[in-house]
Parts: sequence; C-alpha cells; structure tokens
Amino acid sequence: MRFLSSGMLPLVAIMGIATSAAGNAQTAPVQPDAAAAAADIGPPTLPVPNTPDHAHRRSGDLSPANEQGDTQRPPPGLAGDWFGLKPRLADAGIGITGRYGSEAAWNYNGGKRHDVVETGQFDLGLVVDMQKLVGIDGAFQATVTYRRGHDLDQRAGLQTLQQVQEVYGRGQTFRLTQFWYEQAFLSDRLDMKIGRTSPGEDFAVFSCSFQNLSFCGSQPGNVVGAYWYNWPVSQWGGRLRLNLGNLYVQTAAYEENPRNLDKTFTIGHFGGATGALIPFEVGFLRGGRSGGPVGAYKIGGWLSTANAPDVFRDVTGRPIVLTDLPPLDRTSGHGFWINIQQQLTGRSDKGKSVSGLSVFLNATQADRRTSTIDSQVAVGLFEKGLFPWFTEDVLGFGVARTHVNGRVADGERLAGQPVQGAEYETEIYYGFHPRNWLELRPNLQWVHHAGGYRDAKEVGVVGLKTALTL
Repeated sequence: MRFLSSGMLPLVAIMGIATSAAGNAQTAPVQPDAAAAAADIGPPTLPVPNTPDHAHRRSGDLSPANEQGDTQRPPPGLAGDWFGLKPRLADAGIGITGRYGSEAAWNYNGGKRHDVVETGQFDLGLVVDMQKLVGIDGAFQATVTYRRGHDLDQRAGLQTLQQVQEVYGRGQTFRLTQFWYEQAFLSDRLDMKIGRTSPGEDFAVFSCSFQNLSFCGSQPGNVVGAYWYNWPVSQWGGRLRLNLGNLYVQTAAYEENPRNLDKTFTIGHFGGATGALIPFEVGFLRGGRSGGPVGAYKIGGWLSTANAPDVFRDVTGRPIVLTDLPPLDRTSGHGFWINIQQQLTGRSDKGKSVSGLSVFLNATQADRRTSTIDSQVAVGLFEKGLFPWFTEDVLGFGVARTHVNGRVADGERLAGQPVQGAEYETEIYYGFHPRNWLELRPNLQWVHHAGGYRDAKEVGVVGLKTALTL
C-alpha cells in the first residue's frame, strides 16, 4: 500500500522482508533498467468537485495524491474552469484533465561525473461518468501520456538499482496509458474493469509522491518490470473486485506482451503475447469515522505464466558462467507483497488523511529462480499540514532496501566479478502549493552501496519535483 525519521532505521533492519525482481542474465551486473522506471498511478478513493462522480474507487492508498498522474481527481488548473466549460462538462459527466510533471536532479556526490538534468511527462485525460451521462453505474477512462527529457542515472553514471527520477523510463514517447471501462454491480458490491490498463492501478497501489523510484508506485512493478508494467505502459486486462464493507477481495488477468514496451503509439497489440500476469489481493480499510485516523492493510501476490530464464543455471543444470550455455527455461514467475498505511494523528476526510502523521510499509518478495532483484522493503512517513500558510503541504521521509538475488551474486563470484548485494535508498521531501495549480516538492536523496556494491561511492542527489495542472 503506496517513513519515520532515523528512528525507523532499526525497524528496517528488523523487517528485512523483501521486494521484486527483473529476470536478467546472471553474469551481468544489475543496472537501472530505464524500462522499469514507471510510476504507478492508482485510482483515487473518492471524486472531487468538478469531476465525474464515479464512487466505486477503492484503491486503499491513503498517501498524498500524486497530481502528476491522477487523472481522475485533478486540482484546479492554470487555465481555471475554461470559461465555465469544465463545470458544464462535469455536470454532464465528462471530465478533461491535462498536466505536466517535471523532475530535476543534480548529483552533488557520487557517480562518474556531476550533472544537472530534467525529465518530465505530459498527460491528457478524459473520464466519463456513465451514471450522469446515461444512468449506468460505470466509468470510462482514457489517458495519453508523453515522456521526455534526460536521466541523471545514465548521464552521471550513478549505477543505482533504483532511479533517482522515477518519471524517466519506458521510452521517451507517446503512449495510450489508459483506455478502460469500469462497471459496478449489486449496489457496488461487485465491480469489473476491462480494457487497456496496468496492474499498478489496482494492485499494491501506492502514490508517487517521492522522486526516488524505491518509494513510487506499485512496488512489484519497480523491480519485476520485465513483466509487471506500471504507468505509463498499458496492456489488455480485466479486473474483478468484491467489496464487503471495509474488506475487499480482487483478482485480475493482464496480457504479458513484450511488444507493449515498443516506443510507438498504438491502441494495442493483438499478437505477440507470451503469457498472462494474474495478481490477487485482499485489503482491509479501517477508521475514518467522524474525521478520525484511517488505515489500509493489504496483502497480495501474483503468478506470471510466461516462460523466463533462470538467473543461475543453464539448460544442463550447471552454473551459466562455467558453461556459457543458454539459461534454463522456467515456466513461471511469482511473488507476494504486503502494504500497510496507518494515520496516527490528525484528521481524515472521506477516507483520506488531510492532516497529521501517517506511516507506511511496502514489502515485496519475488521468486529467486528468475528474478535478478529478489526483494525490496520501504518504510516511511507523511506529515501533512505543517504550515497553515501553505495549501496541503506535506513532509515525506522514506528509507528502502533493494536486494540483488543471492543466486545472481553466486554467479558473479564464480565469474570473478564484483559481487552485488543490497542497495539502500533514502529520501526526504517537502511539498507545497504556491498556487492551487502548482505543486513544488524539493527533495534530498542519499543512496548507500549504489548498485548493491559495498565499495561504491555514496550517491547524493538534490531534486525538485514539480506538478503543473493546466
């Protein structure tokens, strides 16, 4: 589900649970995969004024909204209400959004050279409330995104496992990121979603308030990006959810198709599928009565039916580095996650924390046969409403551990290569709104054992995350 001060560090050591992976050949050092840096944008819990009123949104994400990609609950825009057009369209059940999210970064320490770069994403969204439009309890969402800019990890040679600019990745190109329909049945007890979507919209949902990828989006997609595609990549899929009061159960099936990573704009591919990604999740949402603290607790897992290469053994069962034969072909990949968010102080409104202190834990474990990175854990905090003169200001702090599969390390050791272990990421940011259409989030990041190498130089980054709503 999308960290406390230094006092949380002992907790990180105790909770060395773990997170996801991407199946690369074992002998190659794990490097930041630009294709794996895709920020997850989960659907919001509830609508806001001047947006279509589709009420069956139960992401279980209580963290600050990410206005760079939240196409269903946008803040007021730079262009206002478009001379009254936006409210009239909203009354008819039609919402139109547009924004640009920017992430600038400078590495003042670490890397092969010092550099300053900026990258960003434009998105244009359309959401239709079918209840207002035709009297059906459903919603249609379409979003087109365009990513541009440069990646500090590559330009400065940081060699980190997790990108310091999460919005960079999956190709600097136009994509159809959302094109789906959602329908509620049985008085919202059951709802279905089908179309071009991504698993991170509905499973292990977490916001993208931080700039470091470790704390951004649906955690499985951050490290098993070889087949779990987060925003802005979409694939054909369908999700079914049963709502039982504060408890929900859901499952889905998504097409696994490497062609979805092609850097070309398309409505969707109808060939080239290699299998299916099948996630499942159980969630419990608590509190929120009379503006009190809220909490969300989720546990889930996934099965990938596509074949994937073993990271250590070849087709004969011996270490790949000793034989140079093709890797053993595994028939599936799998893993599980735990997400916890709990508000400790302050007020809530309609299921979302609006002030006070909240804490989170995200932990994911992937299978060790095919996952180059086999685990990740992230813990942190959000403190909202620090200063009354800023609108919706928030302080965020997080610490994460990303671990390279020990079987990969065994292969590196046999090959006489530097051995990778765990990388530790830390970020602190402060976000505020100087205008209602503009959010600024200056941040400071520190990466220990970059790339999982114990002798790697420490990486320090100063960043600025900006969201401009049109």
